[in-house]
This record gives sequence, C-alpha cells and structure tokens, in this order.
Amino acid sequence: MTAGFGHRFADPALLETALRHRSAGAPHNERLEFLGDAVLALLVAEALHARWPQADEGALTRARSQLVRESHLAALARGLGIGERLVMGPGEMKSGGRHRDSILADALEAVVGAIYSDGGLDACRAAVLPWFEDGLAAMPTGKVEKDPKTRLQEWLQARQWARPEYELVEARGPEHARHFRVRARAGEPVLVLEGEGQSLRAAEQAAAEALLVALEARHPRRGRAAAGASPTA
Repeated sequence: MTAGFGHRFADPALLETALRHRSAGAPHNERLEFLGDAVLALLVAEALHARWPQADEGALTRARSQLVRESHLAALARGLGIGERLVMGPGEMKSGGRHRDSILADALEAVVGAIYSDGGLDACRAAVLPWFEDGLAAMPTGKVEKDPKTRLQEWLQARQWARPEYELVEARGPEHARHFRVRARAGEPVLVLEGEGQSLRAAEQAAAEALLVALEARHPRRGRAAAGASPTA
C-alpha cells in the first residue's frame, strides 16, 4: 500500500497514473483529471454550503470559483510537492512543465480523482478538504466579490452597451514563467486600456479592472447607480 496526500492507496497504480503527464505516454492522468475536477467541485461546494448557511447561490458560486481556479490549485500542488513527483516526457520537462500552473492544477485534480477512485467519496473528502482549509478560513463569509470581468460586463449591460472586447497584445517569457499583456475596449465612446498578469486570465482581469475604474470615473452618477440598477437604468 502507498501513502500519499493524506490517503493510503490500496491500488498504488492509481497514484502513479495521476502523476503521469500525457507527454510521458499512456497511461496518463487525463481521465483521472476529468473525474477529479468534478469531485473537487462537489467537495468544495459541499464545504461552502455547510460553512455559509446564509449565503446565496451567487456568493457560493463565486467562492467556489476562487477556490478551484487554476492559480489556486497550482499553488496547492506546489505545497504538496506534486511538481517534483510528476513523470513527464523530456520535451515537457525541458520547457519547464513541472512549474506550469496549468499542468500542476491538472495533476492535482488527477490526484483527487485517484483518491476518489481508490477510497470513495468519504475518503476523498477526508484527504482533500484539509488542503483547502486555509483558503476557506480566509474568505469573508458570504461576501465574495465578483471578479472584474463580471463586474465590467454587468456595468455595461446595465446601460445596454456592447460587451467588452479583449485582445492579447503580448505573451513573453519561458513556458513556465509566461507574462501576458491584454488590451480591453468598451464604453461609449470606446475606451481602451491594458492589463498584465502571469496568466491570460489574470491579464484580462487586470485590463477589465482598469477599464471599469476609468468608465466609472467618466460616468460617476450612472456608475454609482449601476450597482443596484435594473438593465434599463
């Protein structure tokens, strides 16, 4: 039997598969990743539902999204030492795949899938939820703010204006340490601002935040009213 990640595996081959990237050949971890993604969403949703009895669906959904987002899962994977245990093809190793957020997050989901397959839901819950304890404890109960892209979209919808457009301007750096620059445009007349981040999503969020701040400054009265306005306001 193999101990790992808070669970003792009756079938060690499941953990071996979970830690095998597709670049190393079959069997690899993509099927376990698929399963783990669904199980993880359930476990986090269940934990939030129990901890936040007064929170509405929107707050619960936003909190779950923050806890299972790629960057957070990758950080957890680093803390668990998953990167050092990954089996990868030589090309992926050379390009820094062990340090890439997407690969680490996928591997963590695969490990969740392996634990679930080996021990069932109760064993998976006992092993996995402690990984998220710090994140759960740090969240302001029931008051998770919407992300900038969502807030920008709602601000524009309240005025029946066109959806924002995002354009990748630049992606630089090695594969394991990429840096992205994104241009966002929206408003009437159109405003164009940029944002940067270590993932495409983060750069888009930064651009949306900058654009929303500028739009609210340009339309202060309507900007203040938008928070509680109907789409026809």
